Amino acid sequence: MRSKVILACAECGSRNYTTESTSSSKSERFEIKKHCKTCNAHTLHKETK
Repeated sequence: MRSKVILACAECGSRNYTTESTSSSKSERFEIKKHCKTCNAHTLHKETK
């Protein structure tokens, strides 16, 4: 089952992106570098709860 995941900027905390995760039993959170509109830079975005 795929679950919806929200990605938040590690710098400012703004929740900018959503994606889908296939594995709900993972212990570590999804991280990816994406562009933040608030910071106006490419920053690390982490999965939120």
